[in-house]
Amino acid sequence: MVDGVCLGDLSVVEDYVLLGVAARSEEQGLQKTIIGPRALIRSHTVVYAGNVIGSRFQTGHGVMIRELNQIGDDVSIGTHSIVEHHVQIGNHVRIHSSAFIPEYSILEDGAWVGPHVVFTNALYPLGRNVKQNLRGPHLLRNAKIGANATLLPAIRVGRDALVGAGSVVVSDVPDGKVVVGNPARVIRDIGELADYQMKSLLSLLEER
Repeated sequence: MVDGVCLGDLSVVEDYVLLGVAARSEEQGLQKTIIGPRALIRSHTVVYAGNVIGSRFQTGHGVMIRELNQIGDDVSIGTHSIVEHHVQIGNHVRIHSSAFIPEYSILEDGAWVGPHVVFTNALYPLGRNVKQNLRGPHLLRNAKIGANATLLPAIRVGRDALVGAGSVVVSDVPDGKVVVGNPARVIRDIGELADYQMKSLLSLLEER
């Protein structure tokens, strides 16, 4: 741990963890890194400087979190996952192992990302204005992304929606819909799946 890191009470940091690492263009210790209480940061995790992270944060082993992210309470990021810089992650978000979350992605409260999911943020890689136009996907509240899915830049996945495993999402997913395939297409409402019926009802009640 280096200067500029504020680690909350009752936190556990395992061996070979680096916290508050300065980005290449920044001076060490210049940007504050804040991690709330009761964190569990497992071995070989690297957290760059300038992150603001809430309570009860957990990582798997070998996680990398770049600089200047906003991360809420009760967030879990699985082994070997990567979160690039300027990402917004809400409360109660679960990112499973080996996921890739690029710059300027947004994951709202309760979003769930399965293992080996890949978000993208450059519509035309190595294009003339690529850095000025980076936009990651935006997962609305309680959106769920199945294992090995790929999301194109700037895609919005609606509230309570479900993206099936292995899908390639090339257009926005409406609220409460289930999409599968390459390209992903709507096949049903989330409420038609028995396991989600109660959750869908609770979401409707919350809107009132």
